[in-house]
Formats: sequence, structure tokens, C-alpha cells
Amino acid sequence: MIVGYYDGDKLLFAAKVRAGFVPHVRRELMAKMKPLKTDGCSFTNLPEKRRTQWALTGAQMKDCVWLKPELVAQIEFTEWTPDGHLRHAAFTSLHQDKIAREVVREPG
Repeated sequence: MIVGYYDGDKLLFAAKVRAGFVPHVRRELMAKMKPLKTDGCSFTNLPEKRRTQWALTGAQMKDCVWLKPELVAQIEFTEWTPDGHLRHAAFTSLHQDKIAREVVREPG
């Protein structure tokens, strides 16, 4: 799962999240994601030029399935990297009570 946050009107990529997806959670997520499929990437800071373990390059983007940015995920992580990515990110849940445009990077 690729996640991000809003900075004004810009949706910024924050992380590739691979942890936290047990089978029943994957089934639930796929059902919610399927109707949101779209042709284009909504992240304004992709593709990234520097290749790091947290980055998402143009070559990697070819393997992505893009969604309209409408779902809000709760993600646990240890810290922000110096280049603005989440380190050790893990999915915990979806938030039905939040609007995607209200998701911003918390200070700190």
C-alpha cells in the first residue's frame, strides 16, 4: 500500500506500507479499493529521482495500481526519515470517520 498526506492541495507520498496485512484485512481492503481504481497517480512528488529503500521510482510506479485518494489508513511508524518518508510503517486500520483531504503531516 502506498500512503501519503496533504500539504495544502498537494498529496505527498510518505511510504510504501507492507506490514500489518493479515488475510482477512487484505480481503476487506481489496473490496474497498476496487471501486476507487483510476488511471493516474495522485501524488505530486512522484516519481522520486533518488533511489532509497523508502523511495518510489518511476520504474516501480509502473507496477502500481492507482486509486482515487479517498481512503484514510491508520499507520504506525517509528520515525520520519530525513527525506520525508515513514520508517518501519505498518497498517493498523482504515478510518471511516475521517476525510482524506484532512490528513496532514503532524508536526514533530
